[in-house]
Amino acid sequence: MKKIFIQLMVFSSLLLTSCSADSDNVSKVTNYAVITIKGDNPFFLPLGQTYTDPGAVSTEGGAVIPTATALTGGKYRGGTTLDVNKIDEYTENYSAVNKDGYKATKARKIIVYKTGDLVNSIEGVYTSTVKRNGVLMSASQGSSVNMKYVYIWKNTDGTFGVSDAFGGWYDLGRSIGINSATLGGKIAGDIPTNTFTFPGNPLTNKQFGGSANITGLTVDPATKTLVLTTVWEADAETTYTFVSTLTQVQP
Repeated sequence: MKKIFIQLMVFSSLLLTSCSADSDNVSKVTNYAVITIKGDNPFFLPLGQTYTDPGAVSTEGGAVIPTATALTGGKYRGGTTLDVNKIDEYTENYSAVNKDGYKATKARKIIVYKTGDLVNSIEGVYTSTVKRNGVLMSASQGSSVNMKYVYIWKNTDGTFGVSDAFGGWYDLGRSIGINSATLGGKIAGDIPTNTFTFPGNPLTNKQFGGSANITGLTVDPATKTLVLTTVWEADAETTYTFVSTLTQVQP
């Protein structure tokens, strides 16, 4: 019995030594690229002004490595790259690859904006607090309070466009994505008297379908707020009313 035990100990020792040797052959330490964005993020760019990239620095184990950049088109109004003459939210993507081929990415949000006086123009960047059927979003779903951002711009025909007629409930609050924003809303009328029509109606939601109509807007220049109301018939049995309180940001 003693002889058998000694033989087992020798075999186990050889097995462990082999595994250790194999591990030494395949073990490897890699330093992932670290990207540091310089300047503001988000970057607020007044409409029509030139954008100069503040840049980013990428390092690998403390040593600087090359950084690649790429600009995307507007989130809500499309295009293929940054358009400084079109109010929208754009993204500048930074990327770096370490010596082992591992890629790291970071992004800067670029917001092209114009701030209206809420007497002659309702253009602007807005935070949004939304109630759906009179209720704020539950914590388990996300948050519909002070969401960033909803955009309003002036169209060539004199009407105003809004980035999401639901005030960002799904896109921003629940982080479902751009397809869940209700695009195409238009606002026309007289701002000082709060008399508006909505020539973009009816609207549809690409993610969920249905038919939506903007039914009301009130503007309060003293408090820099707008209240936008949209009614959505999601299906034959379900109707939601979104009341979005939009507070103008002063970049």
